[in-house]
Amino acid sequence: MARNKSIIGESADIRRAITELIGLGARLQVLESETRLSRERLLRLYKEVQGKSPPKGMLPFSTDWFMTWQPNIHASLFINIYRFLDKTTELDEIDAIIKAFRLYLEQTETHKMPPVLSITRAWRLVKFFDAGMLATAPCTKCGGHFVVHTMELYDGFVCGLCNMPSRAGKTRAAAVAAERLAA
Repeated sequence: MARNKSIIGESADIRRAITELIGLGARLQVLESETRLSRERLLRLYKEVQGKSPPKGMLPFSTDWFMTWQPNIHASLFINIYRFLDKTTELDEIDAIIKAFRLYLEQTETHKMPPVLSITRAWRLVKFFDAGMLATAPCTKCGGHFVVHTMELYDGFVCGLCNMPSRAGKTRAAAVAAERLAA
């Protein structure tokens, strides 16, 4: 019976790796953390699904990336979706991350915005919250909850949507998107 249990568990890990994580573009480190499959097996699965080797290099490990204007808005959207799923469902953490990320992608597509977060960044964001490195604070103007550093003072906090930086949205991609909307 123990053999069947390990085969079933391995099957579930393979399904999660292929249909969920690799399909969404997760980095190898995420796959290694969230499945019990060997690195060699994950490499073969990744190559088979994506048709190429996984990207090399370290995972992003800075909370500061989530504090810049546009990533903060997207990270805040994602983490609020994730927290809602975490509180209202009995999903495992990784399944809640995957479902929240899919909902995040739906929201960005609905509003014709390019997604800023990848599944790897979304996973890392949840890990930063789990480690107590990041938290959310309510905006005093709109009442939305936005990602902030845990140890910062945020009395009178105003979010990046209510107090946009002067150069926000002035990128070439934004100009092209505005052109498409006007057409």
